[in-house]
Amino acid sequence: MNVALVHDWLTGMRGGERCLEVFCELFPDADLFTLLHVPGSVSAGIERRRIVTSFVQRLPAVTTRYRYYLPLFPSAIESFDLRGYDLVLSSSHCVAKGARPAAGVPHVSYCFTPMRYVWDLYDDYFGRHAGVLTRMVMPAVAARLRRWDRRSSARVDRFVAISRHVAARIDRCYGRSAEVVHPPVDVQRFEVASGDDDGFYLVVSALAPYKRLDLAVRAASLLGRRLLVVGWGPQERRLRALAGPGVEFLGPRSDEEVAELYRRCRAVLFPGVEDFGIVPLEAMAAGRPVIAFAAGGALETVIAPGDARAPTGLFFHAQTVEALAEAMRGLESGAVAFEPKVLRARAEEFDRARFKERIASFLAECLRGPVRC
Repeated sequence: MNVALVHDWLTGMRGGERCLEVFCELFPDADLFTLLHVPGSVSAGIERRRIVTSFVQRLPAVTTRYRYYLPLFPSAIESFDLRGYDLVLSSSHCVAKGARPAAGVPHVSYCFTPMRYVWDLYDDYFGRHAGVLTRMVMPAVAARLRRWDRRSSARVDRFVAISRHVAARIDRCYGRSAEVVHPPVDVQRFEVASGDDDGFYLVVSALAPYKRLDLAVRAASLLGRRLLVVGWGPQERRLRALAGPGVEFLGPRSDEEVAELYRRCRAVLFPGVEDFGIVPLEAMAAGRPVIAFAAGGALETVIAPGDARAPTGLFFHAQTVEALAEAMRGLESGAVAFEPKVLRARAEEFDRARFKERIASFLAECLRGPVRC
């Protein structure tokens, strides 16, 4: 088959790009269309194929300021010529699902979320933390983007959601049903912890407003606990201002370094509402428990005490510093035992090989029979 892959942008290897990497393995000769590409920022399996970029690639300072061009993204994704392909497979959290396939060509979209900036997380991106000019112009821009996002969803024949949480959002925003295929965790990257931990808590995350890392920083500071924060983003300055002496900001780290931090930590803190969230599963793959806010995708991966299955973490039920601190105290009390091999087994339920098998099976089903749903 002649397959076109469509992805929002290629600027680093995050969860979306690890899914794209699997799509590239399934279709090794597929062309890849994306708004912009920072060469060398993604894996060799993605880099080695033909990559077609949009006019966004040529805009000033695009590699670091591309999100400022958000109003132009719909036009950019629609500019791709997708004639001559037998299948369009998009992986979308912004505009990729709005690509225009040729008439009669099936379009399957693996949807990380409807465009989060203008739906559920509008206030996090463009609310009180945004500049005055942004707050003035974005209501009208966001309304136009929402109309486009809803209208362009009709170009997709089948949606695949990364979680039940996102499937419900697709139904709410687009009025469309979605199959659920959870994203992969590369379990083999991680060595299972053995023996005692090194006593520190760990956050692995983009430093973005909706991640609610302020809760983790404040809770660790309140309790006088050591917290290591891996990642970078626009909230770094604010988070540093909130941090006590035991909070360390490590910036971006290699996969190998992150795997080692998982193995050595006491637990991973996961205080935001995530569409799915691969970090809890990475922690489990390394044999370490998770303290997560009880909402979003974490409810589909973390098993808390009281379930018939063995626990893999603890939930806190109010998104407050005090609730997170109380959960941390609860973990430290030792009232709940976490077995590293059990945690690893839970992560293996979401292993990369299983994801590849499930997505391949779904695509085969789509291509065998009626596509539209």
